[in-house]
Amino acid sequence: MNYNLTKIITVFAIGICTNIIAQTNDVTAPLHLMKPDYITPYVIPEKNNIESVLSRVYTFLEENTASKAIYVSDNSEVKDFKKAKGKIAFSPGAFRLTSYEWGVTYAGMLLAADATEKKKYAEYANKRLKLIVDIATNYKTENIKDSPVHSVLQPKALDDAGALCAAFIKAKKKDPNAAYDPVINNFIQYISEKEHRLKDGTLARNRPQDNSLWLDDMFMSVPALAQMGNYTGDVKYFDDAVKQVNQFSQRMFNSQNGLYMHGWVEAMQVHPQFHWARANGWAIMTMVELLEVLPKDHPGYPQVLSQLQKHIAGLLQYQDGTGFWHQLIDRNDTYLETSATAIYAYSIARAINRGYVDKLAYTPAVLLAWNAVASKVNAKGQVEGTCVGTGMGFDPSFYYYRPINLYAAHGYGPVLLAGAEMILLLKNNQFEINDSSIQLKVRS
Repeated sequence: MNYNLTKIITVFAIGICTNIIAQTNDVTAPLHLMKPDYITPYVIPEKNNIESVLSRVYTFLEENTASKAIYVSDNSEVKDFKKAKGKIAFSPGAFRLTSYEWGVTYAGMLLAADATEKKKYAEYANKRLKLIVDIATNYKTENIKDSPVHSVLQPKALDDAGALCAAFIKAKKKDPNAAYDPVINNFIQYISEKEHRLKDGTLARNRPQDNSLWLDDMFMSVPALAQMGNYTGDVKYFDDAVKQVNQFSQRMFNSQNGLYMHGWVEAMQVHPQFHWARANGWAIMTMVELLEVLPKDHPGYPQVLSQLQKHIAGLLQYQDGTGFWHQLIDRNDTYLETSATAIYAYSIARAINRGYVDKLAYTPAVLLAWNAVASKVNAKGQVEGTCVGTGMGFDPSFYYYRPINLYAAHGYGPVLLAGAEMILLLKNNQFEINDSSIQLKVRS
C-alpha cells in the first residue's frame, strides 16, 4: 500500500475516534445531569428574594395609591372630616381604595407584615382603612354619591362589601382599638340581608341574566361571613358561609376535571362550562380562608375540607410547564395569566402550611408557581400579565381575548399574599435538588 495513502487513512481514522470521544453521549457524559432549558427559573426560592419582590410591589403601591382626602375645589388636604364642607375626593392615585381588589391588597399587606416582620406593610393597609372609616363615619354630604366612600356607605353588590369587610375584620383583630365596627356591621348586613339570593339561599345576581351565580361571589361573601363568625362567635355566619360553598359547588363544580365553571344561570337548561382561571382562584381562596377560622367541630368542616382537596387536585393537573395556569385553565391556547397563578400559589401554600393537603406531593408545584409569579413583577414593582376585570360569558372568544394591563388591580393583592405565604412555607420546610428535581427534604 502507498505510504502516503496509509498515512491519510490513519489520520482520518484517528480523527473519527477523537470526534466520537469528544461528543457528548451516553458513554462520555452523564446525560441526566444536562441542564434543561427552563423558561421559568427552576430553583428553590429564597426568603431574601421573595422579600425583594414584595418590597418592590409595596414601593410601587405606596407611590401610586391615595393616602389622604382632598377638597375638589383647591386640592388642599382635608384635616377634619367632621368639619369638612363641599365635595371631597381621594388624592390622585392609580388604584381605587374601596374596590374588592383593594380589599385583597389590604389583606396581602397584613399577611406580608406578619411574614416579613416589617411594619411598613401593615402601615400601608391601616392608613387607608382608617381613612375610609374616618370619611364614612364623619363626613356628611347631602348626596351620598358625592362621598368618595359611597360604595362603603351603600353597597350595591357583593363586590362592594365582601373583600373589604374581611380585610377590615382582619385588621380589627390585630388592632382592637380601631374604630372599624360601623363599617364592618354595614358590610355584613348587606351580605346577609340585602344581596339577592336564590330560593335556597344561594347568593346570586340578576346580571347578565336573572338568577345568575358568579363563582367570584364565593369570595365576595364567604370570607367576610367566616371572619364575622370568628369575630363575633355567632355560628349563623359560619352556617351561611358553609352553605354558600356547598351550594355553589353542587351547581358549578365539575367532579370529572376538578374545576369550577365561571357562571351558572338558573333559566338555562344546559350550563356551558368555561373554567376561567381567576374565578377558580376566588373559589380556592374562599375555602382556604373559611377553613382558617371555621371551628373543626362545625358539621360543615369535613365537606369544605374535602371540596378544597378535590379542587387543588384538579387544578394541579393543568399547571403549565412554565409554572403558570392558562386564562381558561383547560385550554392551552389561551394566554398564561398571573393573578390566578398567584392566587393558586398562595392558596395551595396555605393549605400545605395548615396541613389540609399532602405537602410532599404538592410543594414542588407551588414553588414553581411562585417562581413564575415572581418573574412577572418588574423592576418598578408592577405586576405584569394580569387579566382586567371580567364579566360572565358563554362563548370562548370572550375569555380568550380579555386584555391584560399593568394597572389591573387584581394582580397586586394575590402577589403579596403568595409571597408572604411562601416565606412561611420556607420557614417551616426545607427543600433540595434531588436527582435534578426539586423535592421536599424529609428528615429520615
